[in-house]
Amino acid sequence: MILSPFEWTIAKRYMLPGKGERFIALVAGISLVAVMLGVWALVIVMSVMNGFRAELFDKIVGLNGHAIIQAYGGRLEDWQDVLKEVRATPGVTRASPLIEQPLLASFNGRVEAILVRGNTASDIERLRDKVQAGNLDELKVGGDNVAIGSQLAQNLGARVGDVITVINPQGRSTPFGTVPRQIAYRVAAIFEIGVYDYDSAFVVMPIPNAQTLLLTGDTIGMIEVTTNDPDHVDRILAPLQRKLAGRAIINDWKTINASLFEALAVERVVMFVVLSIIVLVAVFNILSSLIMLVRAKTRDIAILRTMGATRRSLLKVFVTTGFCIGALGTVSGLALGLVSLYFRQPIVHGVERMTGQNLWDPSIRFLTELPSRPDPVEIAVICIMALVFSFLATLYPAFKAASTDPVQVLRYE
Repeated sequence: MILSPFEWTIAKRYMLPGKGERFIALVAGISLVAVMLGVWALVIVMSVMNGFRAELFDKIVGLNGHAIIQAYGGRLEDWQDVLKEVRATPGVTRASPLIEQPLLASFNGRVEAILVRGNTASDIERLRDKVQAGNLDELKVGGDNVAIGSQLAQNLGARVGDVITVINPQGRSTPFGTVPRQIAYRVAAIFEIGVYDYDSAFVVMPIPNAQTLLLTGDTIGMIEVTTNDPDHVDRILAPLQRKLAGRAIINDWKTINASLFEALAVERVVMFVVLSIIVLVAVFNILSSLIMLVRAKTRDIAILRTMGATRRSLLKVFVTTGFCIGALGTVSGLALGLVSLYFRQPIVHGVERMTGQNLWDPSIRFLTELPSRPDPVEIAVICIMALVFSFLATLYPAFKAASTDPVQVLRYE
């Protein structure tokens, strides 16, 4: 919609009402701020929701792969042959043996439930950039060194160099019953994955050491699989599932974390709908301010009509006036949202200091920091939605102004 110099001059005049129309200017300002806050809230919430899902997916899948092949009974006897079959499956990019077993750990009188994790040397190496203290190179086959999660270290009060005791209930049999197996391990490294449940439970060691601790011989519990397309992992591993029928079961990341990711998807849609209503309510302020402006400018509109202004010109003037308010609010909200996302962690810490409340408890939120991942397509949809709502809100007042009859208005002037 291209405006002539005359139309643009009138539109700018109406966007900045005079001294006698300060109330109209106030309502227009409130409209702009309302649109800005609606767009700001949408950008922040949707980016945080996207970041939460993406970070959670990256951390869970980065540690456990896209699928787990788990043996019936917890022990995979011929795992070397199965591993070869898995690696030969089209679409599989990585497969590695894995042992996971829930046990107990104690240190200085404190006891915590743990998840002993036996990994290959290459899988242990993947934790290197997560290490907060210590050295992963000390985790050797046959040694007594382990790496533990940061939250577990905090719960036990253990540091690098301390010796913790891992308790395996399946110990040796005696005339008085089974005596739990207790083995001392030195903490060689402390790591932080960023997922509270993992950081508070994982004790990592080489696979042979885990086999010795659990008395499982040369067997493993599962095989971790990564594919080239996580969204179609079930289709990629379908042939393998048929081959392993009766020996093992395949659970992909969708099945293992189904409830969590489905809840996130539902919450994301609900939050978008609810916050969109805020933008919708905000544009009603634009509607009301334009209606007030049309009523206040009825005499001016009639004079413009008698001077030759067409209905189309007046329609364009008032649509432009209202649309500019919505556009300025949208741009301001987008800028404010991006700035808030950039400084999100300091903002969270500042609010925590002011309120004295922990706003981001890792034990509840899974992640240790507030995540964010702005989606350009989603942000574009939010901006377009706000602009469309603003445009629609201008139509009624604009048509009302364009339909003004100058004869009726100026009859008694």
